[in-house]
Parts: sequence; C-alpha cells; structure tokens
Amino acid sequence: MISALAWVRKGVAAERPSRHEMTEEEYARLQTEAASEINEAKRELKQTTDTELLNDPALKDFDLEHYDSENSSDEEAQDGPHIFSNIKGLSFYDEDEHDPLINGEDDAELEAEEAEEERVFATDNLLLVAKTEDDISSIDMCVFEPESDSLFVHHDFMLPAFPLQVTWLDYRVGRKAKMEGSGNYVAVATFEPRIEIWDLDTLDAAYPDLVLGTTDKKALRKAKGKPHKEFHTDAVMDMSWNTNVRNLLASSSADTTVKLWDLSSAVCVQSYEHHKNKVQAVQWHPSDSSVLLTGGYDKRVSVFDSRAPNAISWWTVDADVESVMWDVHSPSHFYVATDSGLVRYFDVRMGENSAPVFTLVAHDEAVSAMDQHPTMPGMLVTGSSDETVKVWDVRTKPSMVMSRNPDVGSIFSAKFCPDEPMLLAMGGSNGESRIWDMATTMQIRRVFGGEAVASVVVEEKPMVGIQNDEDKEEDPENTHEAVIAEMRGTGTQPTDGDSGDSDESMDSDSD
Repeated sequence: MISALAWVRKGVAAERPSRHEMTEEEYARLQTEAASEINEAKRELKQTTDTELLNDPALKDFDLEHYDSENSSDEEAQDGPHIFSNIKGLSFYDEDEHDPLINGEDDAELEAEEAEEERVFATDNLLLVAKTEDDISSIDMCVFEPESDSLFVHHDFMLPAFPLQVTWLDYRVGRKAKMEGSGNYVAVATFEPRIEIWDLDTLDAAYPDLVLGTTDKKALRKAKGKPHKEFHTDAVMDMSWNTNVRNLLASSSADTTVKLWDLSSAVCVQSYEHHKNKVQAVQWHPSDSSVLLTGGYDKRVSVFDSRAPNAISWWTVDADVESVMWDVHSPSHFYVATDSGLVRYFDVRMGENSAPVFTLVAHDEAVSAMDQHPTMPGMLVTGSSDETVKVWDVRTKPSMVMSRNPDVGSIFSAKFCPDEPMLLAMGGSNGESRIWDMATTMQIRRVFGGEAVASVVVEEKPMVGIQNDEDKEEDPENTHEAVIAEMRGTGTQPTDGDSGDSDESMDSDSD
C-alpha cells in the first residue's frame, strides 16, 4: 500500500547523487543490531512449543515435520542432469585474463551507464512515495516525465516500520549540516516513536542522517507510552516543517503530545500536552511562523502560539480528526477533515467554538486525504476510503466539480505538485500511485479557467502510475479501516470500500 506522498521542489536535487560508503562504525552498528534481533528471536522461540511452531499457518507450506526426509535416492541424484548443462548463453574462457568479469574491461562502460541512469535533471518532477509491500516498508524517490507520461523509481531506501507521513525539507542535517546552500531531505514518521531524516542525494544509505527521538528501548519501556517531555513514546502520526524558521519541525503523536524539534541540534525544544487523545494532525501557519494548528482523536482542533501555549483556541467537531490545513489563500481560515466524511471550514477571527463558515458532506466514509491548489484559490481536493477523489469549488457557494476513482483503492494521500500545480499525485491501499494532469480535464478547465480556457480543445491525458502488483488484489490488512484500527489499538476488522467510478454531483451543506 501507499500511505503517504510528498513532492520534491524542482531543481534542488543533486544532478549526480553520491553513493554512500559504509564506515567501520556503521558495520559495528549493523552487527550489534543483528545480534540484538537474533537474541530477541531466540527468546521468543523458547516461549513457543514445537506443536505451535509446526501448526503456524505461515510455515505449513514448508512441511517442517518432514524436513529431514529423503526426497530422492543417491542413484537418482547421480543420474540427474548436470547443474551447469544446457545453459543458454554461458561462456567459457581458457584464461582468466580473457574473462571481462575478471579483467574489468566492462567496468568502465557499466559505471558510465549507471551514472547516466542515476542522473537527475533540474527539470525533473520528483515524487516521494511511502510504500509497504509484504510487511516491508520503503521510500521510493520517483521521477515523473510529463513529456513521455512516465513515472519510474529512481532509488529507494528501507524503513524500520510502517510509514505514516513524509515531509520534504531542504534544511541540511547530519553529515552535510555544515555545508553551504540548501539540501534535499525527507523526514519520515512511522509507527516507531521517532522521526528519521534521510538525505535524498545519497544512494545506498544504510541509516538516516538524523533521528529525532530516543532509540533507548529501556527508556521507552519505562515510559509505557505515556507523554515524555524529551521524546515521543508512541507512533508519530504527522509532521510539519516550518518554512519560515527552517530549523524547526513540529510533530504530533499517538502519545497525545505535539513536539517542536530543533533540526540543528536534534533536540526537542518544546512539548505540548493540550490534547486528551492521539494527535492526528499538525501544521504551521503559512505566514505567522509561531502559530500551530492541531487536531486529534479527542474530536477537537486547536490554534495556538507556540511561544504562549497556554492561550489556546479550541473548536469541537463531530468525529475524529483526519487532517487539518490552513488556507494559503486566506490565512485566517482553516480546513478540518474528519473520519465521518465531512470537511469543515473555520474562520479564526470568529473566535473559538465558532460555527464553521461552511461544511462539505464530502464522502460517505472517512476523508483520509485533502489538499488545496497552491496558486488557484478555491480549488480543494479530497480523497477517501470510499476509493474516490473529488474536486471542489469553494470560492462562493461550495460545490463539487467532479468525482473520480483513480483505481488505487482506499485513498491515503493526494498532493498537488508545487512546481506544476495542475499535477495531482494520489496513492492508496492497492499499492499504486497515480498522477492526474488536471489541466487536460474539461470540467476543471471550464470551472476554474473560464470559457476562454474551456474553448481551447485539448486531449485529456490518462492518469499515469506505476503498477506494483499485477493482480491488483487489495490486502484486507491494508484498508483505511485496518490502518486506523491499528493506530487506535482497537483491532477492528476492515470493511470493504465502494468501488467504481463516481461522477455524480454532490451539494455541500452550509451552516
């Protein structure tokens, strides 16, 4: 499944990424971690009986009960075909110096080809995709080429746990902290109680450049998931990088806290405990560098100045908050999406617990993705576990422009491209991503471009994506309900979402 997406600003990536060389300290760290995992596995194995092990459904196909049985006689093995016989394309060399794999004649050519394939151009649109497949999680850095309508993975790196959110930032940390100019990094929040920051200009990195939070398992066990002033003790559910004060990163967690991190020192400089349940969303104000917007599973939304955290304005909503978002075109307003399928739009100037300016009955199920067009006021996009993405015009009387099923399953993320804002990236439970060129869609051209734009005939482009699974069968453990249930610790069984295209119009309810 694809749980989160983020675009990389065009032109910031290194043209030729460097390849990481493992240090002695990293080798020693790998050995220590491997030994710890082996000891943990041995301890768990001692607590498991032979009968339980043999009856494990995951091991049934291996028939461990007859593992030592002979499969064939010695005579049959001797009469069988030779292991190297009849292999097409196998080459033999009389002398080692004639073998190009030994003498290295092909090395220079291969290295040149690899270097050209790894090259990143200033015109490339780069998309970060947080993916989990067969319990293995990773971040893919993908390149989208609109001229050829192709989306491909440039490189990736493995993650220790299921990713919940990714945030791009250009503030240099770790090994390159003292270098001049901006960097190219991604902050990753997972079910682990810490944040990893990876250098996107480095290939084959074994470890992140910076970790925010503690790796001390004893300290985490002692905390038992209760709030701690210096680090998170439960899953990190959201992050927001402060583009005005670039060394600050805000995070929200299932441990009910919101924390501010100083990226220059990797230290938590402030911890807030104003929510009474898991904090699902956090976002810095687009222009006021000290103001934060948060929302949680206590069905409340807060706005406060991080320098004066006791002066908090509260708004109560009908259900658990899925996401919050300041309106970049009208910074005194903000959006709140909930798991009841509603999107509310509030005006901070009206005071706490004021009624929303309007309410969208956006989806029949949870609004699990939401974004706004960065340059076109009033264009809002929502995505849901009902497998649809909807485009809204909220400039005057809010109304739905169109609805589509991008064929990615339950929608977990939808993001506009900052450099080519008519490109919308979407990802979902089927493990697939899609890029929609909305500039070629007639309904959107007519509503937001006017008659002059709509009168110009263009051919609508199909959505572009990378298919990760040929059979496209959705894993029931990867549905929106299952992921939310795991975050809540309820173990709720997933339900099937609706499928199929939906082009029906839906009016919004105004309060």
